Amino acid sequence: MTEHFDVIVAGAGPAGAQCARDLAARHHDVLVLETEPESEFPRQSNKSTAGTFPSMMASFGVPDEVVMNHTEKVVLESPNRHYVQERVGAVLEFADFKRWLVADGRERGAEYWFDARVAGPVMEDGEIAGVRYDGDNEVYADIVVDATGPAAPLVKALGVSDLERENQAIGVEWEFEGVAVDHDDYADLTDAMMLRLDHDLAPGGYSWIFHTGADTAKVGLCYIQNESYRARAREGMGIDDYLDYWLDIDPRFENAKRLEGKQHRGSAHIQKPGKLSTDSFMAVGDTVPTIDPLWGEGIHKCMKSGRVAAITADTCLGRREPDTSAEQMSLYDQLWHERVAPRMDARLLMTRLLYLAPNERYDTLMRDLARADENTLTRINRGDKLALPKILHLSDLPLLGRFVRRRLGE
Repeated sequence: MTEHFDVIVAGAGPAGAQCARDLAARHHDVLVLETEPESEFPRQSNKSTAGTFPSMMASFGVPDEVVMNHTEKVVLESPNRHYVQERVGAVLEFADFKRWLVADGRERGAEYWFDARVAGPVMEDGEIAGVRYDGDNEVYADIVVDATGPAAPLVKALGVSDLERENQAIGVEWEFEGVAVDHDDYADLTDAMMLRLDHDLAPGGYSWIFHTGADTAKVGLCYIQNESYRARAREGMGIDDYLDYWLDIDPRFENAKRLEGKQHRGSAHIQKPGKLSTDSFMAVGDTVPTIDPLWGEGIHKCMKSGRVAAITADTCLGRREPDTSAEQMSLYDQLWHERVAPRMDARLLMTRLLYLAPNERYDTLMRDLARADENTLTRINRGDKLALPKILHLSDLPLLGRFVRRRLGE
């Protein structure tokens, strides 16, 4: 007999697992299909820096047991300056966090099938009715959620979202011991999450050091493979070469050693999503461009997308006559733009402008941030374009002109 569920979620990452947690808590029959074997989970999908803030921890009941280190500040670096903002956060052990999501979802009633690779949708009368996995196996549901990340086999088959290669960001990270987080020549990174804007290290992107306790830290970098990257990239250098270069020239890593098996790689798209749902279907997390384009924060937004997908499914299935038509499923699109990524256009604009700027402008930015009041910084971080003039100068006119010309060309 072919099995049928209320909802099938493809992928057990933060977005998919959170969607399943919420649906199970609402007493829906939910199945999560995960590619990796449970004994190895999450070996291949353990790719996040896992820096987050109390709002996420509290909103989703994340326990301290999955926290590597509680942080007290965020540090922004440029080649020659830095800026420190007191802000409480947490660096998670991402693998433990993902395993906790699975365990908690199961306790609430969600069913998990591991070692089950989703291949594509099962279609009936032109609408998705289930999924094919591991070849020709099929399982059915009233609603299907694609949470598989950039691979997005269901999204691609249904033509719901439109991920563009030129907007793909790639990243690499290692966990290290022996990192001098309190080096005299730099800002003190003890209990800090640091992001560095420096095209020499990450052309068209940024690098980071997240303190994970004692002399250990997560160290990595990422960049978007777009025009800004191509204009500054060094011939023959890949992302690992840039990380090695940083390790060689930065004295904070003089005695640092990579921790065996603690390498993480990942990719995400930095762009505005198109359609997010259709009949009986939604796409969540990195399957659509959910990551924050400005600072790269992804966990909280992925969790939010899983939650609003669960709200949508609950609403559509909870009617006297369940209705999973595209019209009703579009509630997800509305909630996504309201709660997951408001001001997405403004944040994308600010991101493109930020990575277009040269290194010397990053030094000036650190000085500007130090002089700005807290309200201005909050408004800028929220994507408020009206706050930008407070950190702009007449000398930025050529940069703004280049930016406008690029936008017109697009």
